[in-house]
Amino acid sequence: MSKSNGVKKRATKVAKTQSQSLWGGRFAENPAELLQKYSESVSFDWRLYRHDIRGSIAHARMLQKIKVLTAGEFKAIEAGLLQIEKEISEGKFVWCVDREDVHMNIEATLTSRVPAGAKLHTARSRNDQVATDVRLWVRDQISQNLHAIRFLQKTLVAWGQKDLQVIIPGFTHLQRAQPVLLAHHLLAYVEMLDRDAGRLIDAQKRMNFLPLGSGAIAGSTIALDREFVAQQLGFEGITRNSMDAVSDRDFVVEYLSAVALCGVHLSRLSEDLILWSSAEFGWIRLSDAFTTGSSLMPQKKNPDVAELCRGKSGRLIGNLVSLLVLLKGLPMTYNRDLQEDKERLFDSADTLQMSLEIMAAMLQQVEVHGAKCREAASDPLLLATDLADYLVNKGVPFRHAHEIVGRAVALAEKLKVPLNQLEMAEWKNLSPHFGSDIQNVFQLENALKRRPMVGAPNPKRVEQEIQRWNKRLS
Repeated sequence: MSKSNGVKKRATKVAKTQSQSLWGGRFAENPAELLQKYSESVSFDWRLYRHDIRGSIAHARMLQKIKVLTAGEFKAIEAGLLQIEKEISEGKFVWCVDREDVHMNIEATLTSRVPAGAKLHTARSRNDQVATDVRLWVRDQISQNLHAIRFLQKTLVAWGQKDLQVIIPGFTHLQRAQPVLLAHHLLAYVEMLDRDAGRLIDAQKRMNFLPLGSGAIAGSTIALDREFVAQQLGFEGITRNSMDAVSDRDFVVEYLSAVALCGVHLSRLSEDLILWSSAEFGWIRLSDAFTTGSSLMPQKKNPDVAELCRGKSGRLIGNLVSLLVLLKGLPMTYNRDLQEDKERLFDSADTLQMSLEIMAAMLQQVEVHGAKCREAASDPLLLATDLADYLVNKGVPFRHAHEIVGRAVALAEKLKVPLNQLEMAEWKNLSPHFGSDIQNVFQLENALKRRPMVGAPNPKRVEQEIQRWNKRLS
């Protein structure tokens, strides 16, 4: 479970209090209570608290550097913020709905304790503040996701290594196609997950520019040192346009897109596991710890984890679409609609992280029924393409060879015998190129060995791939 999930269970105290006005002297009365309930975001954006405090400390340190704060004021602000962070992490902080969001809750509490806290918001708007906080949060979340992806990859590689000799039929159109190693099938998901990791890494790089200092829309008349803050917070650089910086949520879209596609890959893996564990396949046994029974049928053992993972992929796709629809009609620059990005973001991040973790845990306990797999892969029809290649190696053009083998399959079906049990005279009648060596084509292990190319399910190649992944993931 991620740290954010753990904190979420503790930091849920929300109260209504009369606090300092959010709007300064502009308004003669406070917002209607109904508006406060409708517009508050602290019930979910409190999760940004660590990043908000990190950003505030860096901003305060810069304000000291440019002489807006004294050294003593900075120290008092920093100590006050760290104390607030401690209280939040321990579940002792009371969140106030009428302070609207995580930023004002923290700042108002700080100011009530530290007089210099009133200077903290100098040359800063909640627009560039939240843009910074969310970038920091997503950047950290990607690191968690990457760790979970790598662990799932290791789990798949370890499974493939454990059952390296197991042969299964590969499928196209959900019809048996050609024999492959189970390990080769599992490594296909390792490749998918690696692309998922690459997309997250790319997104992490692209978002790593500091928007703080952009103000509400047009920067500040105060000479800020934005590069200093960027360095303090580990950003590669600063954003170059204040209007884009406060309204940009491309990085959230990129993240949710990568998350949704990773969820699709997990869904496909789940579907394979569901099929393989069914009585109709009987290739694997899922652990009792990751399956459930039926309230009515005592014999049932349901692959609920895989089914839930498959189902949650739709949720990840929905969150991505929701954000894209949210953004498509917004004019420059910041609009309050952008508050709606966070629930989508947090939900997708939590869902993916948990799905990756539980999938890895479940796969560590999978048992393979090798004999059942072998039985399914032993159908001689799976080697019909090899039979056509046999004729090609005898000088027959492939299209002619394809037609000849098709007639052989039809003949076997008519005679109600397996393809490899046609008589030699019947083979010769189909083509004079068939010889006594034809039975070699139907040797399952030989069929895999005859595929020496990189990327094929040749046993030596698959073993090399396992070694390569072990080295890369170590």
